[in-house]
Amino acid sequence: LGLALYTGSLCAVNSAAFLYHDYCIIGAGPSGLQAAYFLQQAGRDYLVFERSHAPGSFFALYPRHRKLISINKRYTGKSNSEFNLRHDWNSLLSHDRRLLFRRYSRDFFPNADTMVRYLEDFASLLKLRVQYNTAIIHVTLETDEQAWNGHYFLLTDQDRQNYKCSSLLVATGTWVPNVVNFPGSEYVEGYETVSINPEDFAGQTVLILGRGNSAFETAENILGVTNFIHMVSRSRVRLSWATHYVGDLRAINNGLLDTYQLKSLDGLLEGDLEDLAIIKDKKGKLHITLRFYLENRNTSASIDSITLPQDELDNFATRAPYDRVIRCLGWKFDFSIYNRSLRMMPGKGNKKKYPQIKPSYESRGTRGLFVLGTASHSVDFRKSAGGFIHGFRYTTRAVHRLLENRHHGVPWPSTVYPITQLTNSIIKRVNEASGLYQMFSVLADIILLRENATAFEYLEEYPVGVLAELETQTGRKAPNGLFVVIMEYGRNFSGADKDVFYYNRAVGEAQHAWQSNFLHPVIYYYRRLPTEREMKLRPPDWPLPRPDAIHHIVEDFLTDWTAPNAHILPLRRFLENCLSTDLRNFFAESCFLFAFTHQKLPPFCRQGYMRMQGLVGSEGLRRRAVEAGLLEDYALTDFLGDRPPDSPEGSQDQLLRDHVIPVRPLQHLVNAKDE
Repeated sequence: LGLALYTGSLCAVNSAAFLYHDYCIIGAGPSGLQAAYFLQQAGRDYLVFERSHAPGSFFALYPRHRKLISINKRYTGKSNSEFNLRHDWNSLLSHDRRLLFRRYSRDFFPNADTMVRYLEDFASLLKLRVQYNTAIIHVTLETDEQAWNGHYFLLTDQDRQNYKCSSLLVATGTWVPNVVNFPGSEYVEGYETVSINPEDFAGQTVLILGRGNSAFETAENILGVTNFIHMVSRSRVRLSWATHYVGDLRAINNGLLDTYQLKSLDGLLEGDLEDLAIIKDKKGKLHITLRFYLENRNTSASIDSITLPQDELDNFATRAPYDRVIRCLGWKFDFSIYNRSLRMMPGKGNKKKYPQIKPSYESRGTRGLFVLGTASHSVDFRKSAGGFIHGFRYTTRAVHRLLENRHHGVPWPSTVYPITQLTNSIIKRVNEASGLYQMFSVLADIILLRENATAFEYLEEYPVGVLAELETQTGRKAPNGLFVVIMEYGRNFSGADKDVFYYNRAVGEAQHAWQSNFLHPVIYYYRRLPTEREMKLRPPDWPLPRPDAIHHIVEDFLTDWTAPNAHILPLRRFLENCLSTDLRNFFAESCFLFAFTHQKLPPFCRQGYMRMQGLVGSEGLRRRAVEAGLLEDYALTDFLGDRPPDSPEGSQDQLLRDHVIPVRPLQHLVNAKDE
């Protein structure tokens, strides 16, 4: 009995030692705070764990030279807040207008310290529940059939405090430096610790390992004081304006390309870093050789007894000794804190620095574990903006909506409209939606058709990678077909070897819209929801399977898709062909005529005129319609003769002429010409 009581009390102590929350978020960086905001708005039980004393600790150190490459465009000429987010790459999503980044910095490329201050304000002003100075050092699973996902996540911090949660959101980013080990790598300085004072490099010769923005940022800082800088990487330089990927080399950092191509001593080389070796001579100079020269030699031997490449090839490119070698190879995800039971595996190939996740951002190995922010970039690596604030603020919102449906029965937000508003709804979204614009080819608007295409249900910014699971992931049904609205670049326009400035690169005619190169809207039509198999067998570089019909809205120099003939009319006719219906708007006069001459009225007449709905006309609007040839001038007053205006007949005519005639807005008058 004593043993049983002791065991029971021990279990009670162990149970009490775990602090429970429905949602645990690891990391109070931008994505962690963004997830916390949505959970708090929904009234959910959550806690954010941050190892530092303040949010955004990554930005307290990086970038080392303190200039962000995310743009802060304060003026667009528009007052639409959703549109302006297309060109604000730093703000997180919230209801508080004070938390727009343009209120924190006037710089186009802001200072990283401003980002730290912004994230601190975001957490404090919104009263997010963040537990600072808490480093999670171990995560494991506890199987329990009563748990949301069949198990709980058990977290342990540096003080051995334990936490239990039903769903785990990992928002730690990628912060572990990439290191390449080769003979002599101990002589290499890391980007994370190297001096940022240019005077420390005065008169020195420097070799930089790497070819990304951190490497070029480092070179830019010391370009004016060094003898020369060489840069080595296994891949060629990729310019962001050619690849349309914001993580590639940005113009703000590419000064070394000028000095290389204009023969000012600096240069770029390609080679596998694992094949290199570094030897230090008696004067402290660093010599570059190849690993195979050292395979059968003592690496501690004198440099005079070691064969160098220039001994056999006297014009070897890196034959000059270097004063310093700097490693700038980026970062990778920290897998060390996750128990093997979670099966958090690295990706393959160039995605090995990220954990393997599904297009829904859920771990492939563990249900209920979602990866947010930069660490989730494997979904759209080198394709879209999911690794950056202006991308993952939207994917984080998408994950929250998936969780709301799965765990709380809250369907994906949607709006139902009559079918007559289909064209207008699409045009409105492609002209202002920031999530579609930033997460092109990844997030899409879904239009679910109701029976007989009399109405539609509009879902915004759904991850297209899980389109086949739409009904289970959103709680919405799609039995009658759907449209998918997405933004895309031209198929063959982006790439490191592409000339994106070639003559006649832009398409201006609507009939050639499918050849558009720049970012433009594309509408896919499916008579039924695509299957998992169709998603897997979709053509290479296609975000979606082959549709039953597809429509490209021609690219626009101003990214303003409101031209009546070039943009709206072709779209409306495409939608009409898919639905076998007439989506035009009509004057009441036309609807009245159709009612007597047609067995089936157009949807606009059925849903508007026949229900006595429409825009009240005026004499001025009628006169303009008559002048434009859109209405006949019946000259109703000619029939009145000299009737007094207060007579019943006169009053009735005045009512007909000034108040009853339903007409549509002037911006839609062009459509009436199609009658």
